[in-house]
Amino acid sequence: MAPDVTVAVLGGTGPQGRGLARRWATAGLPVVLGSRSAERAAHTATELASATGGDVRGLSNEDAAAAADVVVIAVPYDGHADLLRSLVDALAGKVVVDCVNPLGFDQQGAYALDVEEGSVAQQAAAILTGSTVVAAFHHVSAPLLDDPEISSVDTDVLVVGDDRDATDLVASLADAVPGMRGVYAGRLRNARQVEALTANLISINRRYKAHSGVRVTDV
Repeated sequence: MAPDVTVAVLGGTGPQGRGLARRWATAGLPVVLGSRSAERAAHTATELASATGGDVRGLSNEDAAAAADVVVIAVPYDGHADLLRSLVDALAGKVVVDCVNPLGFDQQGAYALDVEEGSVAQQAAAILTGSTVVAAFHHVSAPLLDDPEISSVDTDVLVVGDDRDATDLVASLADAVPGMRGVYAGRLRNARQVEALTANLISINRRYKAHSGVRVTDV
């Protein structure tokens, strides 16, 4: 059963954000899309509401953050810190789910970037001192999420954070999507290797022409 919360997805007009919003709207959760352009967010929200029959609205990033109980950050890494600094007040008291991967690309493929705070999620926690930061949804394929012909997204979601209630809530957001399962994977200090693993999955996808995910055995 889907949790009784409103979810905002900042970066909700991008591939991953739009895909997550599609899945949660289909599962019956109220969803608010955030974007630098409220007009673009509203346009994408109208499309998703029509496609899913769900409750989807589109607002500016700040208004979307203020309107939700749980806020998912799904923006490119190079704009991550600046966005969060602009939303400290709007995100205060909320659970913030960071799914941003710090990746670089060269002729050899994807690789993990060093983050001064240790991980992007720890960077978020350092900025958002009044919020509860959880890291999750790093390894879910955006094309699979946003494909309306795919009914089940078969993958585990590694959930990392320091607050038990918050990580349980975020795991339940994963559980709300058919095929997904939320799995607690340690405290926020362990976010670094979760984020970096995305580079390995991209390498797998390129070699095998796949949309790989993660499954945890014996749990």
